Amino acid sequence: MDIRLVEGSLFIDDLRSYLGRLSAMASEHDVVIQGINADRIAGKEHVDSAIKKAMRSMDNGTNVAKDIGVEIMRYASGKRQIGEAFSIGLTEGRMNVLFIVIGDTVSAESAVEGLSGSIEPASVLDYSDSKKDAIVSQFCITGDELDAVGDEKIPELVLERVALVDVLK
Repeated sequence: MDIRLVEGSLFIDDLRSYLGRLSAMASEHDVVIQGINADRIAGKEHVDSAIKKAMRSMDNGTNVAKDIGVEIMRYASGKRQIGEAFSIGLTEGRMNVLFIVIGDTVSAESAVEGLSGSIEPASVLDYSDSKKDAIVSQFCITGDELDAVGDEKIPELVLERVALVDVLK
């Protein structure tokens, strides 16, 4: 199984239509494609941890979602409920995006090529101060927590929230 990350920015004018095209592309290439709002991602370790935990839950039969992409979103969002996990998903308008593509190597590569043609490449995965407000809100990080550990620890606080998804079942 090959996992690829595609990052960039794009403009989505009609979310339902765009998600339909993503679904068709995933079917065509026999891969899973999960889109995430990159402005709510605190770096590669955050994504890697969510993917690893989601795959483990699918393997162990402890998954909540039937779809691996949605299960990844649950962990990445720090939310237990599937409905709440979509808070980290794609939205209409201009946005920074991260696509997670999962499939065999050849299929994943061809899906990545298809996705790359529809987005403007940009490095949007790493944590930066411009993401602070969205991430603090997404993960319910309190002012007291930030006072105690400092803003530079936000990525670590996010990893803690990802880990707690399992604990708070």
